[in-house]
Amino acid sequence: MNKVLIVEASESDRRLMVGLLVKSGYEPIAVETMEAAKEEVAKLPPGAVVVADCKLPDGSAKELINWQKVEGFSFPVIAIVNNLNGIDILELMKDGGAVDVVQRPAIDKQLVETVGRYARPEHVVLHLDHTLIPRRSKMFREIQQDIERIAATNANCIIFGESGMGKEQIARQIYLQSSRTQKPIKIIEAGGAALVGKHDPESDRSEIYNRIEGYFQEVNGGTLIIKNIQLLTFEKQSVFLHILEQEHKDVRVICTANATLLKMLADESFRDNLFYILRQSSITVPPLRDNTEDIPDITDYLLTSYAQKKQQPKKHLDASAIKALKLHPWPGNIRELKDTVLFAAFHAKEDTITATDIRFDDATPDTAEDLTHRNPRTEKENIIKAYKRAGTWRGAAKLLGVSEKTLIQLRKKHHINPDGEIEA
Repeated sequence: MNKVLIVEASESDRRLMVGLLVKSGYEPIAVETMEAAKEEVAKLPPGAVVVADCKLPDGSAKELINWQKVEGFSFPVIAIVNNLNGIDILELMKDGGAVDVVQRPAIDKQLVETVGRYARPEHVVLHLDHTLIPRRSKMFREIQQDIERIAATNANCIIFGESGMGKEQIARQIYLQSSRTQKPIKIIEAGGAALVGKHDPESDRSEIYNRIEGYFQEVNGGTLIIKNIQLLTFEKQSVFLHILEQEHKDVRVICTANATLLKMLADESFRDNLFYILRQSSITVPPLRDNTEDIPDITDYLLTSYAQKKQQPKKHLDASAIKALKLHPWPGNIRELKDTVLFAAFHAKEDTITATDIRFDDATPDTAEDLTHRNPRTEKENIIKAYKRAGTWRGAAKLLGVSEKTLIQLRKKHHINPDGEIEA
């Protein structure tokens, strides 16, 4: 619902414009002075429009336009004019001035149509909350069981998985289902500016030690969630190790990490003694491309949340859209799926979203498990995996990046039957 700021001294005309805009689905804000208008402009969301009287007791539409330029705003301003001639109107609109005019005697006929030319619908930003999106796959049921099992203990935990799979939500669920919910929780980003706790300059400890130690003091007896633990520098790893071993054994630490952490462990750029203290238990979250049966449940949840936020009827995906989503490799996982589906919902003309409404972003990195990266040692496994994901051999060929004819030859080579099984 677009906001329209009305700046008009006449109370009767303000009421008229508000009524017209409300009936047409806009959210008008009406003020009568230039000073009040400036305050409201600063609050306007993207896509809003300003309708201002050409001449006010304390200013003018032109003054408001010039003020916007100075302050860095660029909301389109439609001027309400009385009896200006053509030359005066051109003067008002030149050099980045008013985008259009509405004649005061014709407000009822011109206002809504003119506003509609410049209002830009705001794309609702939907942030996923801390709950896990319910879904039916065996993988998700196993993760729920792991959460319950780990939450019942006081063990530290590392949650492994690719970006965008909701690892932080899983970490929070372990906390929420644990006995430590009456104690504090703190979430820090291992590689970000947030890892800058308090420092006492008079302490004989190092600055890094004091800052990290401060987090443990804040959550004593509670839970510390460290996101992307693989981004810790070696120096910070040493500090965490000392604190966990010597000073704060009553803080539960839950970490999230990607596969890089295991590579760092192998090349000794991540301390193995710290790793094993943190990984007293673990959960591995498979990528979305390995659990495409969850896509209908996830998208239904997203579209329901989107409809509630926009206060509009819920849109639905048809079979062609679901199929297109299942064939995509999803390097960005659920986060990418959310953006793709909501973009389609925003632009779809009808209540049903079809495959033609789906747009995939090609500017994404290849995933480590991209099926098109053929390796002779894993070729057979990838063919079977592609078939199970796509459901058809034509879809499998698309996932593998080969022609259907080539795939037939590869199936013969590896003795894979029409049902995607290895022949005896």
